[in-house]
Amino acid sequence: MNRPRTLIVGAGISGLALAKALRDRGLEVDVVERRADGGGAIGTGLYLPANAVRALRDLGVGEEVAERAEPVTRQRIHDHHGRPLTEFEVDRVWGEVGPCRAMTRGELHEVLRRAVHEGRAPGVGGGPGTAVRPGTEVTEVTDEGAVTFADGTTGAYDLVVGADGINSTVRRTVFGGPEPRFLGQLCWRFIADDTAVPGITDWTARVGDRGRTFLTVQLGGGRVYCYADINSPAPTPPAGDWRTLFADFGGPVPQLLEQGAQAYFAALHESRSTVWTRARTVLVGDAAHAFSPSMAQGGAMALEDALVLADTLRAEPDVPAALAAYQARRAGRVAWVVAQNHRRDKARNLPTPLRNFTFRRAGERLFKSNHAPLHALP
Repeated sequence: MNRPRTLIVGAGISGLALAKALRDRGLEVDVVERRADGGGAIGTGLYLPANAVRALRDLGVGEEVAERAEPVTRQRIHDHHGRPLTEFEVDRVWGEVGPCRAMTRGELHEVLRRAVHEGRAPGVGGGPGTAVRPGTEVTEVTDEGAVTFADGTTGAYDLVVGADGINSTVRRTVFGGPEPRFLGQLCWRFIADDTAVPGITDWTARVGDRGRTFLTVQLGGGRVYCYADINSPAPTPPAGDWRTLFADFGGPVPQLLEQGAQAYFAALHESRSTVWTRARTVLVGDAAHAFSPSMAQGGAMALEDALVLADTLRAEPDVPAALAAYQARRAGRVAWVVAQNHRRDKARNLPTPLRNFTFRRAGERLFKSNHAPLHALP
């Protein structure tokens, strides 16, 4: 069987996961990353819902993730004063799909990077794993698989994969528009020391007015991942210290905010493109379908992309046909996640009394319905 020569542009979660999946299926792959540090993830946290944990297991790194990650067994929603609105066990949402976990992005990136670097590909001589080429930027890609790098060199590939994030060069040069749209939300993320902050366990979201949310996810080892967001008409940070926007939140929030001076800021965007393939080019992860973090499905969808694309390329030697199969398998599932994100964001922005009533009466039921189709394999 002819093995397509593949270039993966981007060494984040989606790019590394795909490199691992392709190598495990005996396919030749190169990985380039524009950042000199090899694409090391920023030092924030990551909640891994059960379908993401399942995908990591299917990628062959489930045991190492379990060793590093913290189990998440309960989810809670409180109002901004800390009064409970709903609470449930996550296995009531996910059932037999498996556990949910949390870890830092850096730790997950390191697990995948090591798997790619040290892995061996069956059927291609048992050679060493794929090395990521850091500090290597792609400036242009053509429909025929011709690639131009920032240093002026070129390369020819049977398949080019854009795994280079929401501002993807591959998407811009091959697919054109539309550009991702601003969701009207700003967010800040940081990791805090919770050893002196009692009562932080599992996953807890605290909701206020103006779309304000302060989420904590326990990471273990005295660490807690903090995520805060607020509605905004513009994708720029507000003047002054962002933490004053959450000054009226109760519970552990004030103590945690004291550690958030260097939080990572982002304006949230959503991809408007629903076409992720050309004859010899494909998009995965945020390059294909960035969306609101409301469902915490960004990483899960990226990991699933990697598995599905690797399977279709192994099953179908004709690259354009394999890419068409990939698009067909992923489109409906991603569209569901986008729709549920919109539904959850609307619920969060209901008038406060109605929102609180909704979460009290139907919080667990809403979470179950959001995630039900994701129980099936991608």
